[in-house]
Amino acid sequence: MSPASDTRQRIIDAVLRIIGQDGVAAVTNRRIAKEAAVSLGSVTYHFATQHELLRESLLHFVAEETRHFTTLADECSEGLDIRQAAEVVAQVAGVDGFDSRHIAPFELYVQAGRDERLRTAAAECFAAYDLLAARLLTHLGVPDPERLAGAAVALVFGQQLRRLATGAPAEDLVDALLVLTRISPAAPAAGPGSH
Repeated sequence: MSPASDTRQRIIDAVLRIIGQDGVAAVTNRRIAKEAAVSLGSVTYHFATQHELLRESLLHFVAEETRHFTTLADECSEGLDIRQAAEVVAQVAGVDGFDSRHIAPFELYVQAGRDERLRTAAAECFAAYDLLAARLLTHLGVPDPERLAGAAVALVFGQQLRRLATGAPAEDLVDALLVLTRISPAAPAAGPGSH
């Protein structure tokens, strides 16, 4: 990596950390420079506007997430069972720790809702989430997995927001996946008319 691209990457990493810690409103050139250990001039040299900073940070995050989720989707095998699927979801959701790195995407997605110039990047990331969800649902034998993929992703995101806001246990996310797939960890799903 060249010194210029290394500096640029440090700035982007700093922006994501700041967003995760204190939100988009906390992203200032001075704070970025301090967090990235670069000069203030470096920030403005590499990124002319606040929008460019946020867009590039979101695009970087999207590229990393897309690569990660595509790899996970490719690793899903035909014999995948519900427990293995739950492990993949737990890995995606950061069950072992929910830190500022997990919070930043929510901030960026909300910002994309306010700034349509960021929406294409956000849509790319959700497409990667949907791909992984569809593969997991397919391997679990869930009918119409492509149609349900968006709902599965929304469920995971909703559970993550709930966890963030309330401190709910990470296991709730796995339980929600089981509800979506209509599979109980101990037994197959109940037939029609069961309570």
